Amino acid sequence: MAVLLGAVYFVFGVAFAAFASWSASNSMRVTWNRLGFLASAVAFGVHIAYEHFRLRNSALITASHVSIAVGLGAFALAVNANIHGHRVGTGNQRLLAFALVAWPVITAVPAFMVAIVAAAGLGLRRRST
Repeated sequence: MAVLLGAVYFVFGVAFAAFASWSASNSMRVTWNRLGFLASAVAFGVHIAYEHFRLRNSALITASHVSIAVGLGAFALAVNANIHGHRVGTGNQRLLAFALVAWPVITAVPAFMVAIVAAAGLGLRRRST
């Protein structure tokens, strides 16, 4: 499931960035970027719900799986950025190589924190009813 959702995050990132680049106005670029974040947030929430309700995983396991998916998506986007940078001949190869580590970390760690709080909250709600 984590690999599938990682691919979904990657596709959302690439697709919504392409839509934004095709936009004629700055406000439409911002709108496409926000829609990309919203679509990713919905996928994030669905993944938490799936892990919690369908698989009945603990909060720690749920958060781990969700953050791995987010990290994989960010890693795929960093690989895509490296390929694009190599193709167009950008001078920032070191920064792009650093992105292979930095992007997954700066997305997976907060995703883990949010997912563990959300899953723990869902667990408390399940016990109280």
